[in-house]
Amino acid sequence: MPDKVVTRFAPSPTGYLHVGGARTALFNWLWARRDGGTFILRIEDTDQKRNTPTAAKQVMDDLRWLGIDWDEGPQVGGPNGPYLQSQRKDIYDKYVRQLLDEKKAYYCFDTTEDLDALREEAEAQTGGFAYERPDEFPTAHNAEKARAEGRPVTVRFAVPQDEPLVVQDVVRGEITFAPGEISDFIIQKSDGFPTYNFACVVDDYLMKITHVIRGQEHLNNTPGQQALWRALFPDAERPKYAHMSVTVSDTGGKLSKRERPRTLRDAIKQMSDVDLDKLAQVAGLTRQELDSFIEGGTTPDMPNIDAMAEFLGVPLPEINIVDFFKSGYLPETMVNFLALLGWNPGDNREIMPLGELIAAFDLSRLTKSNSLFDRKKLIAFNTEHIKMTSPDRLLRHFRDYLKVVNSPVLKADDARLSKLIRICEGARTLTDIERKSRFLFLKKEEIEYDDEAVKKVLLKSDGLAVLALVRDKLAAMDEFTQEAIENMLRSLSEEKQLGLGKVAQPLRVAICGCTISPPIFDSVQMLGKEETLRRIDALLKKLGADTNG
Repeated sequence: MPDKVVTRFAPSPTGYLHVGGARTALFNWLWARRDGGTFILRIEDTDQKRNTPTAAKQVMDDLRWLGIDWDEGPQVGGPNGPYLQSQRKDIYDKYVRQLLDEKKAYYCFDTTEDLDALREEAEAQTGGFAYERPDEFPTAHNAEKARAEGRPVTVRFAVPQDEPLVVQDVVRGEITFAPGEISDFIIQKSDGFPTYNFACVVDDYLMKITHVIRGQEHLNNTPGQQALWRALFPDAERPKYAHMSVTVSDTGGKLSKRERPRTLRDAIKQMSDVDLDKLAQVAGLTRQELDSFIEGGTTPDMPNIDAMAEFLGVPLPEINIVDFFKSGYLPETMVNFLALLGWNPGDNREIMPLGELIAAFDLSRLTKSNSLFDRKKLIAFNTEHIKMTSPDRLLRHFRDYLKVVNSPVLKADDARLSKLIRICEGARTLTDIERKSRFLFLKKEEIEYDDEAVKKVLLKSDGLAVLALVRDKLAAMDEFTQEAIENMLRSLSEEKQLGLGKVAQPLRVAICGCTISPPIFDSVQMLGKEETLRRIDALLKKLGADTNG
C-alpha cells in the first residue's frame, strides 16, 4: 500500500447531501487531511433515470459550506479526470471488453419480464434468486443480433464460485462470503453505462484510492467488488475497507433522506381541502407528476418538495445538510457533531474544533454499534460553537444564513448585525437571533401580533394602561440611548411598584408582536424613537377600538 493516503467521496446525484453522506465525506476527508493525503470528489452519475438536475451542485455547495474541500474533482480538476462517471464511458468500455475477451464476463439478453419470471420461480422453489450462468457465453455477434431485434443487451460478471470471498474490514474484521453466495451481477446496463459496482472498482484503481470509507449498507457490495478487482487488476493491491456503523434517528429507524418526501406525502394525504392543481403549479410539476408523487410512484427534486411544504405549511424533518444550514446551525457544529457519530477520540472530549478533529481522527476508533442522531445534543453543540466562534466568523455565518432564508434582517450593515449577535448572547441557533431581530426590519403594518401574547400581556390586568404610560415617558425623552431607556423603565417600575417585566413586556409586545426579543432596552433603542411611538400608537388605537366595541 502506498505511503500516501488517497480517499474519495463518491455521491450519486439523486438527491441532496444528507447527513449520512456528509459523515462519509467527512471521515474520508479527515483521514486524508490527518496525514497530508489526497481527498477526491467523484460524482457517480451513471444512473441517468434517477439523477436530478440540482443535486450535484447542491452536494458541492454543501461540502464547501461544511469546509470540506477536495484536492481533485469537479470544479477543481486533477490528473485523474474526468470526475463525473457519465464522462468516463470510454474508460469503462475498455475494461468491459477486457473481461469479455478473457471470458470473465458475458452478454445477457433478458428483459425485465424474463428476470421477474426467473426470480419468482427461484423464490418459489428455493427462496432465493441466483442468475444461472450459461454453459456457453454469447458472442459479440449474438449481442449485435439481439440489439437489432430490440432486445436489451447487458453484460454480467462471472463471479468466481470455487472459493470463499473474504473481506478484511477495518471496523468489522474478517468477513467470509461462501462460494455461490455472490451470484453473477450486471456490470454494464442495456443503455451502455456501467453499474455502480463496476465503475467504482475501475475508478478506485485508476485514481489510486488507498482507503474506501463508507456506510455499512455497502458491505454486501464489497465481496463482488473485490472479485472484480482481482479479475481486472490481479497484481494491484486493493484498498483497505472501513464500513461505518448505521446512524439511527431519534424518532426510531435509520436516518433516511426519504423522510422529507414521505412526511410531505403523508401530510397531503391527510388534508381534505388541498387544491392539487394549485399545488402542482407552486411546485413546478405537472398534475400527472404530482399525482405520481402522492401515490408513491416517483419523488420530485428537493426544491419541488420544499416548495410544496412551504405552500402547505408542512414542517419537514432536517435530513439534508442544507436543511441544517437553513435552520441556523454553524458548519463547525455539524462537522463536530457528525464526526462523533460512529467515532470517538478515545477520551471524554466532545466539543472539538476542526484542528483537534483532524489530529485525533483514526480509523481504529470507528465503532461497530449504531450511533444516535440526537437532536437535543446537536442543539447543545451549536450553542457552544456560537459562543466559541470568533465575532468576524460568526458575522459571516450569520450573513450567509440570512441570504439563504431571504430574511429582512439582511438589510442591516455589518455593525448592526454584529450588535444583534452580541445582544442575543446565549442563542442556540442563528435562527433564534433572526427571529428575535426581524421586527426591527419590518414596517409596522407587517408586524404579526401573537394573539396569546396580546391577551396575556395587554388585555389582562392593566397592560394597556402601563403601555400608554410607557408611551408618554418615551415621547418625553430627549436622549434615546440604551442607557437612558433602561433608566426610564426601571424608574417607572419603581414608581408604580411593578416588576420590570410588567413594564417591559407590554412595550415588547407592542413593538415586535410577541414576548421574545433581544433585551428590551437595546430593542427600543435600535428601533428608534419615531418607529417605537408609531407602533405603540397603532396598537393602542386598534386595541382601544376592540375593547370599546
